[in-house]
Amino acid sequence: MPAIPVELNIVLAYAFGILLIFLIGRVFLMPIKLVLRLIYNGLIGGIMLWVLNFVGAYFDFSIAINPITALVAGFLGMPGIIILVLFKLLI
Repeated sequence: MPAIPVELNIVLAYAFGILLIFLIGRVFLMPIKLVLRLIYNGLIGGIMLWVLNFVGAYFDFSIAINPITALVAGFLGMPGIIILVLFKLLI
């Protein structure tokens, strides 16, 4: 089995180190983006639920606005609102 030249080992070590630094930076950056996205989607979902409750008041229908329902509505959009309405009607 031929030996790998020392120079290639050094180059591979540096490449691995740079890749590791890049991945660690991404790991620390992802939670911040995830938290901001959760907050944004939660606010959008809360606004959609508020509009649904405003219109639903004429039909004596409302869905509680809490973090779970706001995130479901925020992440799924209109299908999420429909799922919440169906869930409320069935239970």
